[in-house]
Amino acid sequence: MQRHPALYFADSPIAGRGIFCADTIESGELLEICPVIVLSSSDRMSIHSTRLHDFYFSWDANEQKAAIALGFGSLFNHSANPNVGYDMDFDNQLIHFYSLRLIEAGEELLIDYMQGEREGLWF
Repeated sequence: MQRHPALYFADSPIAGRGIFCADTIESGELLEICPVIVLSSSDRMSIHSTRLHDFYFSWDANEQKAAIALGFGSLFNHSANPNVGYDMDFDNQLIHFYSLRLIEAGEELLIDYMQGEREGLWF
């Protein structure tokens, strides 16, 4: 796991806990590389009745499999106007998180859970 040294988690005004930065982060900086635990489609269905339901990523094109990101990966909160993007590395079972713009010290780091798609958002 690789993580930018300025990242930390704290209580979030958005929901529960969130990820914040202690220092200014420039646009395009790698923030974290998170290994994931890939879940089968049946495991994905099982976690819907648990607290893990709110912490997984869809892991294939058909949205059958799921992945739990280790490190801070599953703690990023949602925004339709995110300051953090992410790419899935399916072959190596990793998610790469990077800054989309300049992020000021103390700002919460936010991702778009739907990656631009609004249909089907559950909250």
